[in-house]
Amino acid sequence: MTYQQALEYLATLNKFGINLGLARIERLLDLMGHPERRYRTVHVTGTNGKGSTTAMLAAILQASGVKTGMYTSPHLVEYTERMAVDGRPAAPAAFAAAIEHTRRFVEQMTAEGWEHPTEFEVLTAAAFHYFAEAKVEYAVIEVGLGGLLDSTNVVSPEVAVITNVALEHTDRCGATVREIARHKAGIIKAGVPVVTAAEGEALAVIRQTAAACGSMLYVRGQDFAGEYLGQHGYCQKVAVHTAQHGRLGPFSLTLLGRHQVENCAIAVMAALVLAGRGAPITPAAIAAGLAAARWPGRFEVFPGEPVVVVDGAHNPHGAQALRAALDEVFGGQPVTFLLGILRDKDIAGIVRALVRPYDKVVVAAPLSERAAAPGEIAREIGGYVEEAPSIAAGLARARRLGGADGVVCAAGSLYLIGTVRQIILP
Repeated sequence: MTYQQALEYLATLNKFGINLGLARIERLLDLMGHPERRYRTVHVTGTNGKGSTTAMLAAILQASGVKTGMYTSPHLVEYTERMAVDGRPAAPAAFAAAIEHTRRFVEQMTAEGWEHPTEFEVLTAAAFHYFAEAKVEYAVIEVGLGGLLDSTNVVSPEVAVITNVALEHTDRCGATVREIARHKAGIIKAGVPVVTAAEGEALAVIRQTAAACGSMLYVRGQDFAGEYLGQHGYCQKVAVHTAQHGRLGPFSLTLLGRHQVENCAIAVMAALVLAGRGAPITPAAIAAGLAAARWPGRFEVFPGEPVVVVDGAHNPHGAQALRAALDEVFGGQPVTFLLGILRDKDIAGIVRALVRPYDKVVVAAPLSERAAAPGEIAREIGGYVEEAPSIAAGLARARRLGGADGVVCAAGSLYLIGTVRQIILP
């Protein structure tokens, strides 16, 4: 199977849609000999910040001399980004081999009369196999959707991480924060420590679940906290305070925004928990890992005239964090936005959090069948707005509107910013 054939095979699985549940993935992994049990794992979920936290934790483990896998979704440009070892995405041939290996067991499974696995289930099983073949020692696994019924929720991790909880995926995880928190807390396993920055009723659900599972719970604001120390160019300084280990840092972080201070604190706390469970992580390795951590498409700054910021914020909570970061990094100057949002997202909430009356907006459709029509988004914008026929045309127009001294920000969907990055970095 070539890489192109692997992509074509995955495309045929789209018809199975999103079908939450663990029975299919459990049977598939059973047939495959449970590759996910051949290394230690960290399981990460949350409404926002789970990707950044995953990247920071993987970088810390790698800096500690640990061969580390990282599973994330979705990808920005290529499927190979979803499964990385020591910071390097799978080679196309290796990705294809993992998909081909998995397909054999999918066919065996369906021949037994089982319901066909979804695309995400096949990708998850393939990633677990890829990590096992690569002989990783740890893999940091990001949840795809929710947690409780997500395909990744078959691992028995060393630590479970729940970054935060806000309204999202209300069609699948519940209409209230409490219901969504129940899905996130579903990754908590018996006796496995939990690190979280959740608050309010979400924290209450997580605390209750952790207690029922006999799991130690580390809560931001009680057991640990991040401290913003300042910014130098496109790098910020952060310290982390913990009840058990005192003050750590200062750390250098290229992931910008105050929300990344919180994500950094979560990653450091999780790393300390891992160290307590035998991982060879030292304060020096934490510092080196954080300095090396990269997470494309999350307040990613491309200097130029104008400067372009690319961010995957796709819900109101993420949009608020993005706006705060833009104001802080660029001194509150007006921003020209290139926006593209999926129609099943809170379009009005994202626009309210992100766009100020003095900003300019160009709207283009993300590359997804779920994309909102540009006109749907434009209707929510009270100030200057234009519609563009394509992402490339929209970026070119936003750059012209921003001017040489301006700031352009592409945001609203990962299905938009992946294309923007391809244009900027051909």
